[in-house]
Amino acid sequence: MKKLITVLHGFCMALADSVPGVSGGTIAFLMGFYDKFIGSLNALISGTKAERIDALKYLVKLGIGWAVGFCSSVLVLANVFESQIYRVSSLFIGFIIFAIPVVAYEERKVLKERWKMCFFVLIGAALVAAITYANTFVGGGKDLSHPGIGMYLYAFVVGAVAICAMVLPGISGSTLLLIFGLYIPIIGGIHDLLHLDFHMLPILIVFGLGVITGIISIIKLIQNALTKHRGATVYLILGMMLGSLYSVFMGPTTLEKPQDAMSLHTFSILFFLIGGVVILGMQALKMLSEKNSDTTAVTKENSTK
Repeated sequence: MKKLITVLHGFCMALADSVPGVSGGTIAFLMGFYDKFIGSLNALISGTKAERIDALKYLVKLGIGWAVGFCSSVLVLANVFESQIYRVSSLFIGFIIFAIPVVAYEERKVLKERWKMCFFVLIGAALVAAITYANTFVGGGKDLSHPGIGMYLYAFVVGAVAICAMVLPGISGSTLLLIFGLYIPIIGGIHDLLHLDFHMLPILIVFGLGVITGIISIIKLIQNALTKHRGATVYLILGMMLGSLYSVFMGPTTLEKPQDAMSLHTFSILFFLIGGVVILGMQALKMLSEKNSDTTAVTKENSTK
């Protein structure tokens, strides 16, 4: 049963990682396995032999669910993203808006104790908004059909940065890909690869190497930040989530054929609410899991008396 739950966790993370909005780290946070996820990544990199074996077993099960979820999502997204951009963006907005109070509630104790760190919210929001704004001067989606050395380097760096966001409970890596103009090209390339079209394989390999480099470089830093400076880190994450709202609203301008930024007229309240239901459902699932764990623990304790 635990194996199936871990696979389900990976599947849910992938659904979040594949779309701009909430990161897979946020889903891990909402479903209550974030500390185990980060701890396993850290153990795999710098743990003892026994710790690495346990971490590998856990991450393989999580990875199976992630791979299934990501491939399933990409096969759908590549076909509907551009044609339904405003509805999809409304869904992303729902993810973010409903996730912010959930994260704040889960971290209410540390946020209250470290309230003087609340200015990090402004820093996080300003950082994401500035990156989004700067990208409007670079152009929309990048053309990866005939990449040069500069584009390979760009894809490597963006991959390293995006994976850092994916493991943080805040802005999603896909949102960063959207900001940097690589979301549509990368998703399209993976979609083509799944259909045995390998023309994007070189750039995807370089992007993947960036992802591996990023996660090796950042995982220890993330764990230390959440352990030693959790208050500032959580406030920064909440700020980045707020800033990502601007990124999603500007998302249509980054398409291969740029469209107008999302407005109140193109906003879909239905898809916004669907996004909210998904996030609240995740939180309810976590609370149910914790309740069952507590019940099991009490039962075991009573049976030993």
